[in-house]
Amino acid sequence: MEKPFIIYEKYREIISYLFWGIITTIINIGIFECLYLWTNWNYMVNNTIAWFVSVLVAYLSNRAYVFHSTTRGIRAYINEMTSFFGGRLLVLALEQGILFVGITLMNSNQLVVKIIDNVIVIILNYFWSKWAVFKR
Repeated sequence: MEKPFIIYEKYREIISYLFWGIITTIINIGIFECLYLWTNWNYMVNNTIAWFVSVLVAYLSNRAYVFHSTTRGIRAYINEMTSFFGGRLLVLALEQGILFVGITLMNSNQLVVKIIDNVIVIILNYFWSKWAVFKR
């Protein structure tokens, strides 16, 4: 009975990141698909809106529950948030490229491309958050 707790403690950060990553991925894909179904907007616009909402959720959850940020003061908080969103912006550029290649050039199903894209995004964002934003 003690073993699962020891494993959880050892991998707490990764488990928390995966949990919140799944939540933000569901939000991201859900908004993306809802916008696709309910609007006539281009998938790039839909992706940008879904990205913004999910990154905001990701920042708040990563700050509080994954990396347990102890940043204090408005300047430090703004620097942390800027770094987080800045890294996510770089990944957004990659994400838009993946979507363009998968949906426009390869004519693949946009939901399938979006899911594959999100797996890549989660991995890249973890390393950015761990090593650049919420470093201890």
